Amino acid sequence: MPGTSGAELWWDIGPYFVLAIVGVATWWRYHYDKFGWTTRSSQLYESKLLRIGSPMFHFGSFAVIAGHIMGLFVPESWTRALGMSDRFYHLQAMLLGIPAGIATLVGVGLLIYRRRTERPVFKATSVNDKLMYAVLVCALLVGMCCTLMGTTAYGREHDYRETVSVWFRSIWTLNPRGDLMLQAPFYFQVHVMIALTLFALWPFTRLVHAFSAPIGYLFRPYIVYRSRDLAKNSQPTASRPQRRGW
Repeated sequence: MPGTSGAELWWDIGPYFVLAIVGVATWWRYHYDKFGWTTRSSQLYESKLLRIGSPMFHFGSFAVIAGHIMGLFVPESWTRALGMSDRFYHLQAMLLGIPAGIATLVGVGLLIYRRRTERPVFKATSVNDKLMYAVLVCALLVGMCCTLMGTTAYGREHDYRETVSVWFRSIWTLNPRGDLMLQAPFYFQVHVMIALTLFALWPFTRLVHAFSAPIGYLFRPYIVYRSRDLAKNSQPTASRPQRRGW
């Protein structure tokens, strides 16, 4: 493309390389490494820290992902049409995003500490997973910095919905606008680069299990456990309507 700088060219074609890696590697791993398609649970070795860190990490991650979906997929014109001012939008993003980011960071910190201090858990951690944890922590830290320090040189908030969000949506419409990423502050560019790195690593780590999350588990019927002696000696009772879910 004439007149296109190297940096702009990267923002135009780089995401497609990452998507190709994610698609091909995920397909390969599903077909040839089904036994490795798991989180490789280590609850048997240690459960106290896991009971605290895992929910904090997962629920915090869900909130962070939801915030990113809103910020990247929902155009600025839509929120303005709903009567939401730019100041209120950025305020609610900070008030909701920072606690979610802190919860995710504390959760992953506990999980990393657990893996490092529990020898059997540490031995079951692959090199790819160690690299993934490092990149994930960097993504969280830089993302929170973007939320807290999102100001331009003129002292007003940088509206990423006019640069990063538009660039992100242009990737999916096959009309990439790398020039918009060059207009975003440097820390936003760093955050996106770290995110792309994390996505490229995704299929090679335990994070791949997210592609087959057991959503149906949330809505399954109760499992009723009865002892054999109790079931043998108990009198038949009237059947009750089955309840589903939690």
